[in-house]
Amino acid sequence: MRFLPVIGLETHVQLSTKSKLFCGCSTDIENKGPNSNVCPICLAHPGTLPVPNEQAVRFAVLLGLALNGTITAHSKFDRKHYFYPDLPKAYQISQFDLPVMREGYLDLEVVSSATPATSVATDVVRIGLERLHLEEDAGKNIHGADGKTYVDFNRGGTALCEIVTKPDFHSAAEAKAYLYELRLLVRTLGVSNGDMEKGQLRCDVNISLREVDDNNNFIGPLNTKTELKNLNSFRAVERAIAYEITRQTELWAAGTPPLKTTTRGWNDVAGVTEEQRVKEDAADYRFFPEPDIPPLELADLAAEMRRLMPELPAAKRARFISEFGFKADDARQLVENPALSNFAEQTYSELIVDLEPSPKLTKVLAGWLLTKLTALLTDRKVEIANAKITPAYFAEFLSFITNGQLTAAKGLEVLGAMLDNGWSAAHTMESLGAVKIDSSAALQEMVNDIIAKNPNEVTRYKNGETKLLQFFLGQLMRATKGNADPDLATQTILDALA
Repeated sequence: MRFLPVIGLETHVQLSTKSKLFCGCSTDIENKGPNSNVCPICLAHPGTLPVPNEQAVRFAVLLGLALNGTITAHSKFDRKHYFYPDLPKAYQISQFDLPVMREGYLDLEVVSSATPATSVATDVVRIGLERLHLEEDAGKNIHGADGKTYVDFNRGGTALCEIVTKPDFHSAAEAKAYLYELRLLVRTLGVSNGDMEKGQLRCDVNISLREVDDNNNFIGPLNTKTELKNLNSFRAVERAIAYEITRQTELWAAGTPPLKTTTRGWNDVAGVTEEQRVKEDAADYRFFPEPDIPPLELADLAAEMRRLMPELPAAKRARFISEFGFKADDARQLVENPALSNFAEQTYSELIVDLEPSPKLTKVLAGWLLTKLTALLTDRKVEIANAKITPAYFAEFLSFITNGQLTAAKGLEVLGAMLDNGWSAAHTMESLGAVKIDSSAALQEMVNDIIAKNPNEVTRYKNGETKLLQFFLGQLMRATKGNADPDLATQTILDALA
């Protein structure tokens, strides 16, 4: 028997609202003492009534539209009943049969192979989405060193969007690509920071194996699934799925396939999944409509949010390739960071004021921005959005590089000084004396002096040790402080040694 993994994801996105979903408590709980950011509503005191957060509803509709889904015109909240210490009401206000969004999809670029030239080949995979619904977050259980469990309700009541995919994933790589794209999408929309380490993006994975024929066509029904809970990093998702595929494959091979739907946790240290409990069915939650919150009429809001939709990552990647001429890999890297892509676009606009658009110009921009400038920013622990260098100054710098007025070797020093001081490229070059020497006459005297001081090396070169050309070139670059044109410097040395 041959099997193919069948995987679905349930992802919770914590929305970037200033207050919680049904009360006025702040969502800024970082570095706050336990249970210091709570009120009678989010602690479920008797007689309190929830009031929906308008911004959370707007964010949910915007995200649903960006996920190519159908917004439910008449939506409502429901009570999802289960008993757990971090849920003070003993039910969660969520959505059941009328969620904010239904039937969406997200297209992914999944790495399929790498060519010998190191370019990355990708496949486009469409992941279907069953639904997106709003719900309140639970509190946080803290297991103390004394063996007791404590509950911090600061997080309780925070607005979440839960996005449920169809079982369209068949590998850990696809699941990881989905989470990367979803994080980029919510950041682009401004609805969430999507930081997995801070719990702003949390993922549950449903996984089973299904028999396939020799052409990878499915045979028979879906088999019993296992749910992996609360994976909090991209690496954890990838490793947990890979482990679970291997574990279930071995169970099928041994004739003992999973027969009950179970929930398992991921032990990152041991690198294994561990059984936690048998999974409840939906009926066990005893859903019924939330009586204290009126239904949500979303048709007009959907029309409004559609008009406010920004350019989405997939469209921006395509535009960067077709309009600016970036390579696919460069476009992908730029768009992954909205601030970086905005900086690149503004720089390009400044560049083509004085220079003709060309593949060479785009290549220079991509090379200096994605490698050299990014590395300098990393060394200084500065984000591109907070850097002192402006797109206009960076474009001026690239113009000097492109026109040959500044050498690449000296360019790094100039760019670093621009980052530190916020100066223009011209002012920085003047301050550092970084003016390119492109006159043979100006170099000749320095070359003659280097030859006179190194007679042994001259003799060895003329006796056949041609690799010493690099020695002389290094001496000349040191003498000119890196300002000599490399090609002209090489030719001047060759002429002097002839």
